[in-house]
Amino acid sequence: MAKKGLKIGVDLGTMNTLVYIDGHGVIFNEPSMVAFDRNTNKLIAAGSEASQMAGKTHRHIRLVKPMEGGVVSELDATGSLLKYVLGRVNTIDVDFKRSTLLICYPTAISKIEMNAMIDLAKRMGVYDVFMEKEIKAGALGAGIDIFSPDAAMVVDIGGGTTDIGILSLGDIVVSDSIRTAGNYLDSEIEKFVKQKYQLLIGSQTSEKIKIEIGTLKKDIPSDKEITVGGRDLKTGLPRKITLKQSDITHIFEEAFERIENIIRKVLMAAPPEISSDIYKKGIVINGGGALIDGIKEHMEHSLKLKVSIAENPLTSIVVGSKLLLRNRGNYLVKPID
Repeated sequence: MAKKGLKIGVDLGTMNTLVYIDGHGVIFNEPSMVAFDRNTNKLIAAGSEASQMAGKTHRHIRLVKPMEGGVVSELDATGSLLKYVLGRVNTIDVDFKRSTLLICYPTAISKIEMNAMIDLAKRMGVYDVFMEKEIKAGALGAGIDIFSPDAAMVVDIGGGTTDIGILSLGDIVVSDSIRTAGNYLDSEIEKFVKQKYQLLIGSQTSEKIKIEIGTLKKDIPSDKEITVGGRDLKTGLPRKITLKQSDITHIFEEAFERIENIIRKVLMAAPPEISSDIYKKGIVINGGGALIDGIKEHMEHSLKLKVSIAENPLTSIVVGSKLLLRNRGNYLVKPID
């Protein structure tokens, strides 16, 4: 039986890479991470397998996050990740030469980096390649009709960046980005624990703290606790501490003050008619940051606007690629299902 061309959507995120294939759904959702042999520079692991090595490698292994802060940190590593992902897609009987590949990217990526990724995909045998901003794909995946004349505002809080966009008539009207997102929160938690408790913790531990006790609520009914381990700065020995929610609330409040200031900046740049639409419809929060405890109430109080959380904030970008693939190259007309 002859292989067939497929429509493939890739969300190349700072934290996770996801792949959607028309007719098959989301077939890949793993960390955006690759591991190389330092001596041969050959790929030895990618995705979940590479992520498990974080903080535990020796001098013969080089661990790389291809996307850092919403930009390409290392183009060769990005190429290796794409090759690995497409290799996983190849388990489905696919003819890449007859397929279409959409790569969704954060706002901060440069034109040079975009062209380089397109060239990488073409060298791997996919000739029909195009790119779209994550903010647009995420809006579609969240169920927003971006083809309507009624404007919609989306705030995508990812791992490396928070992307803010106002969309109308099939495209982005105003947008901006800030490198205050999930990784920033992790880094600030690490700094806080180091300064207050003289304890060094790794990125996986700080992320666990963020997920389990991170909150934006003003009044915490029960001050949750978490016990974590690290290396004592004074003795160099392993040690454990117990953190409370109230210990790290200031980190989240400071980060979201930055994000909310960028949201205000985008709103101030919008035409008056669009501002009227946003006042009526409110803001949709997307990305992993949408899962932070108390985010809806906090942002509504700060921005004085209605805020809603996307139904599938972690996968909405790659799900949105479905419609973008069907509507290839024409965003002024709503695609036919």
